[in-house]
Amino acid sequence: MRNGRRRAAPRQGARRISTNVLCDLDALPPGSARGFDPGGTGADTLFAVNSRGGIRAYLNRCPHDGATPLPWRRHAYLNQARDRIVCSAHGAEFLIGSGECVLGPCLGRTLSPVPVHVRDGRILLGTEG
Repeated sequence: MRNGRRRAAPRQGARRISTNVLCDLDALPPGSARGFDPGGTGADTLFAVNSRGGIRAYLNRCPHDGATPLPWRRHAYLNQARDRIVCSAHGAEFLIGSGECVLGPCLGRTLSPVPVHVRDGRILLGTEG
């Protein structure tokens, strides 16, 4: 209740973002990737990769069909060498730095980037400012 009035229940399917903090930087060591569900949808809608100290984030969907999540299991976004992002459904491979597909059915297309930055040892959504 607020000011004596009941809060309306959120609409079904409405997205709620309670914070823009994805995780502590220590939770994403170099050479790793991790999925996140900032909207509380029940599924990881984006993922971040720490490659050579740079953090990149992308929407968790293959550009081949626009809807397929990339990993075969939670947080499994990288190939064995940990130098490319992989779509487990199509076998597509993407450059970590740009999200460009360099192998597979979506050759030349890119993953959809999500702006993130690091501040005070945390990875945050959005641009710094």
